[in-house]
Amino acid sequence: MPHDASLKAWLALSLTRGLGGESARRLLKEFGAPEAVFAASASSLRAIVKPGVAAEIGKGMDEDALAATLAWLEDDNNCIVTLADSDYPQALLNIPDPPLLLYVKGRRDPLNHPALAVVGSRNATPQGTGNAEAFARSLSNAGLCIVSGMAHGIDAAAHRGALQGLSGSIAVVGTGLDKVYPAANRDLAHALAAQGALISEFPLGTPPLAANFPRRNRIISGMSMGCLVVEASLQSGSLITARLALEQGRDVFAIPGSIHAPQSKGCHALLKQGAKLVETAQDILEELGGLAAATTAAPWPDPATQGAGSALLEQLGFDPVDLDTLGTRCGLTVSQLSAMLLALELEGRVSALPGGLYQRIH
Repeated sequence: MPHDASLKAWLALSLTRGLGGESARRLLKEFGAPEAVFAASASSLRAIVKPGVAAEIGKGMDEDALAATLAWLEDDNNCIVTLADSDYPQALLNIPDPPLLLYVKGRRDPLNHPALAVVGSRNATPQGTGNAEAFARSLSNAGLCIVSGMAHGIDAAAHRGALQGLSGSIAVVGTGLDKVYPAANRDLAHALAAQGALISEFPLGTPPLAANFPRRNRIISGMSMGCLVVEASLQSGSLITARLALEQGRDVFAIPGSIHAPQSKGCHALLKQGAKLVETAQDILEELGGLAAATTAAPWPDPATQGAGSALLEQLGFDPVDLDTLGTRCGLTVSQLSAMLLALELEGRVSALPGGLYQRIH
């Protein structure tokens, strides 16, 4: 499929050597779009970023550096969402350091679904993994997409449980999406790519560097309304996610455990610091209050039902839209959408426009 110049410019900006997220956002604020950044004069660039970074940008877009990613995007299950895209996770716009773009493998529609982070120890107890799976399944059925990091232990159990529910799961990984880490979770990664999504801010080819995992935790917490810690030692990376959640204004929940278990020490420390003690999934839903009410919507109606037509009209809005965009919003296939749109067109509720566009009739 062809790739527009705008996406190439976003990708090239994100790959610019030495350019950090804060500097990239300053450039975008000044020039408006990545294409304008690459068209800017050297002096205007140096006023915002260091001379070395300005020189890198001045070289223009390196087509060879983009080639591998553009080839990866030929797979319909792969995409990139940028800060300028409507399906970029809106919750991330409220954190201090939102990623410039996200690589996505799987469905785009969960990216803005109401979500809860579920994290915990890699060296989880059988009870801990059982709790993570059960909580995630219940919360997914209640309308919350479960976000975690695809690590061994609690993370993997949370993903498995959520995929059994109605709202699915998102894995935020610390490598490029052309790699699976840990390798033992390959089957889980395939399931997430088919039923939910894997996302990363790291370019393709990025190996599992230790520094990247704490960094990705701000995305796990930032995409979510709250963070549930199931089991964690006092040195657990899950406590980093919990701290980030608090800094981002999210609720933090913890499941208590045995006073003798190392995997409970982190949860107990969080509880002493004001995290909310939970014993059931319902405790979380009640604590989220009005926010939880927005998450209890039913899954997308069966395309064969009348309710599906009404839901589709809501997703159409009143501006012309193409099938691919509509499919992304709804999570439906082109063939399903075509049949539903034809029915709505015959009812006089939708109009087919030139160029493969459809518009809701007022």
